Amino acid sequence: MSRRRRPESEQRLSRAESKALTHRALLSAALRLLAHNSFDSISLREVTKKAGISPTAFYRHFDDMEALGLELVDESFGSLRASVRAARTDQSIYDDAIRGSIAVVAQHVNDHTDHMRFMSRERHGGIRRIRQAIRRELRLFADELAIDLASFPVHSKFSTEDRRMMADLIVGTIVTLSGELTDATEAEGEELVARATQQLRLITLGATRWRSDQPNRLAYDPADR
Repeated sequence: MSRRRRPESEQRLSRAESKALTHRALLSAALRLLAHNSFDSISLREVTKKAGISPTAFYRHFDDMEALGLELVDESFGSLRASVRAARTDQSIYDDAIRGSIAVVAQHVNDHTDHMRFMSRERHGGIRRIRQAIRRELRLFADELAIDLASFPVHSKFSTEDRRMMADLIVGTIVTLSGELTDATEAEGEELVARATQQLRLITLGATRWRSDQPNRLAYDPADR
């Protein structure tokens, strides 16, 4: 009895699945190599060997190594922004938003250590296009945060430029925390989280005294004398 041939649509699906698995294997192989190396120090042959495919097969998925690196940038930031945004649930309680955001970042680093290590290291790495992509993502992160800050009563009267300046400070703190957490022990991680939480509180406390109409002066309160 002859075997029944599978429908062509199922064959196409299998090919697509196989291609997706190979694509994922290349990204995963690069991340494993990047645990101990900078991106500009790993080669296409090393990545394909780690992934278990031939070097020529690489070009069915990426134009070059930079294209692979740019996709890793997209992956690294794709879920982080959404996760932090979701943590800012109660816009009337700033301290809860700070603690919630820091907790989400710490959990994200724990779940995506390789991605966050890559992002932290290559932010100042040797490949220009990847550096630019990371900076572009950080600017987008800060732009979205600046919009969110307008929802908090304490910042509702801030100018757009001042909200963006504050967002840059917050994002900088989060990025620094993310990079430090990738190689921290559990005890060190707790200390880093506590420090970052205090840093954000300091930023937000200072912001309550900032006056957008007089950007070079802090609001004066006689009670502070």
